Order: sequence, then C-alpha cells, then structure tokens
Amino acid sequence: MAKQRVAIFYGGRADEHSISCISTAGVLRALDMERFEPVLIGITKDGQWITDGENPLDWDLAKGLPTVEKTDGSRDVVVDFALGAEGLLARDDDGTLASLGHIDAVLPVLHGPYGEDGTIQGVFEMLGVPYVGCGVLASAACMDKHYTKVLLAAAGIPVSPGITLDAREYVADRHFAEYGDEFVAKVEEAGLQYPLFVKPSRAGSSFGVTKVEHVGDAAELAAAVWEASRHDWRILVEQGIDAREIECAVLCPKPTDSPRASLPGEIVLDKRNEGDDQFYDFDSKYMDSTASHVEVPANIDAALLEKVRETAVKAFLAVDGAGLSRVDTFVTPEGDVLVNEINTMPGFTPISMYPKAWEATGLSYGDLITTLIDGVIAD
Repeated sequence: MAKQRVAIFYGGRADEHSISCISTAGVLRALDMERFEPVLIGITKDGQWITDGENPLDWDLAKGLPTVEKTDGSRDVVVDFALGAEGLLARDDDGTLASLGHIDAVLPVLHGPYGEDGTIQGVFEMLGVPYVGCGVLASAACMDKHYTKVLLAAAGIPVSPGITLDAREYVADRHFAEYGDEFVAKVEEAGLQYPLFVKPSRAGSSFGVTKVEHVGDAAELAAAVWEASRHDWRILVEQGIDAREIECAVLCPKPTDSPRASLPGEIVLDKRNEGDDQFYDFDSKYMDSTASHVEVPANIDAALLEKVRETAVKAFLAVDGAGLSRVDTFVTPEGDVLVNEINTMPGFTPISMYPKAWEATGLSYGDLITTLIDGVIAD
C-alpha cells in the first residue's frame, strides 16, 4: 500500500518560530513512517518557503532555539493554485520548477500569526488540500484574543474582565509615557482590579505580556502597553484572576465527529512555592526547566474536572473549532470556570500540555498524530 504524503509546515514569521521548529522535531520522531511520507516545508522568519533545508530531527531545545534558514542545498517553494494538490513546487538552481508531488494532507505545525491565524489555512483551502486543524474563521478568531472573548461571551461562557486598546491611536514617542494617566482612567472606568495583565491580542507563547501590580501607577501601565504594542496594535488589559490555570485538550479529527475533551492538566509554577511572584511567561514555558511543570490530571475534584471538560468542548464549538485546540481556563476557589484563551495549534512537543493530556487520557503521542492526519484524509 502506498504511503500517504503529508506536507509538514514549520517555522514561520511569528515570534513562536523556534517553538514550531521544536514541535516539528517531536512530530517527526513520532510519525508513523510505515504509513506516512513527510514532505518538509520550512518557512523562514522573513516568510520564505523552502524545502531540503536543515533536518528538523537534528533540533533540540536543550541546544538552543532553532530557526529555519536557507542552506546551500535548500530550494524555494512556490505555489501554483491551478494544480491543486500537486501545486507545491520547488525551484531548482536553473530556475525550473519541479513538483513536490501529490499531497494527501497538510499538517501545519505553525504557531502564531501567519500560521495559526487563518492566513495559511486560506492557502490550503484555495489549493483544495485537506489540512489538520481549525479552519479560517476559528483560526483567525482564536488568534485574536479580543474576538475570542467576544465569541465566548456571546455563547454565555465566562471570560476574564478586561478592556481593549488600539495602539494606533497613540503617538509612539516616549514609550507611551504621556498616556499613562489616560490608561489608568480607562482601567478605573472599567472597574478592573489589580494586578492587571497587559498582552498583545494576536501573539502567543506569552510574548509581550506584562504583569502590572501597582494600583494607579501610570508609568508602569504605560510601559506595559508599550511592550504589548511592539507585537500587535490591538492590546488587552485584563484583570488578574485569583485562580488556578487549568488547560484542556479538545480533539475532533473529522467534521462529523463530536469533540472529545481530555483529562485537564494544570501548569504548576514551582517558583511560587519559593515566594517568587511568578507568572507563566516564555521562560517558564520553554527555557527554565525548574520554573514549572505539568500535572495531568489536575489535582482538583472530579466534578470540577468534568466542568472544565464541558466548558472546553462548549468553547470549541462556540468558535467553530475543528481538528484540535487547547482550551486554557481559570478555575477560581469558588469553583467558577473562565476561559482564558483557545490555542488552535498548541505546542506539540512530546512534553507539551496538549499531547501529555491525551497521553494521560489514553491516547499516545504517535497515535494522536495518526488520528489527526487520518481525520482529514478522505477514505
């Protein structure tokens, strides 16, 4: 039986470029090579598509943050929409174009803007090639935390209180310092309680996120808004929630399937036990192995675990999810469950929450990958 050819996209223009590379290395190590033939397409930080570049299997986060780079042997990849599933072409040294062959499915292991926001999903739609993950609408809506909250609130799902700022309304001199009092007034008008979390609406992996702790501190708040604006012009200012961070993996391989929720897991910030006022930033997620760990299932009572699972499925349906998503929630001491955000292509390394949650629920990392690909390939 012929192997099914799966184009795996990785890298990309987003801040999460290197995390995408590490996720891809994990996927390739677990991919069933008896059934699937990977066609590797890397995207450089400036948006060039290449094939025959550095082997992702050589990448290891312990050795540093890898990046997709053009090499002597790499070839540019171009798209011919008229050719559909045969429309991915590589440009040889003499300028001629050679087909990469028929593509049965695409696995876009891409995080953040230009990979998880509906843009590349639109390319796959126009090629008519089946792909793993959410469609254009859900991808775009969940990439933009502001609109995620709009959709969830409309579905009756609780979200964190907050306001949205448009950085384009402010002159970017002096790091927004002259607007600090205005920002403070907006926070007070909305009745938000400190600490605040200021974050770009369309970014991931905690890039550009700042915790603002001092009530009414205009300079601190202005600096946080400035930092977020370096990643996106739309900025959320959210009230900090006294809650545990519980994440739930949702799986829906085929459009006709009912979404399934994994056992929820918890991100435990280990340095809080040492008195550190820590939050789950980029270093805690990826760079400092002593900063946090994952516990699946989360250490909460069974009824609350089930409530998180039900909320995750409801949120997935509210945004028209497909394939997979990780729904991140806050669980308060009173037992309330609020949705923080939805990641339509969550971190996919073997130790990432999404695969670990399914492993704890009875689905191994390799079988999870196979299930997702099988779900989009026509019988």
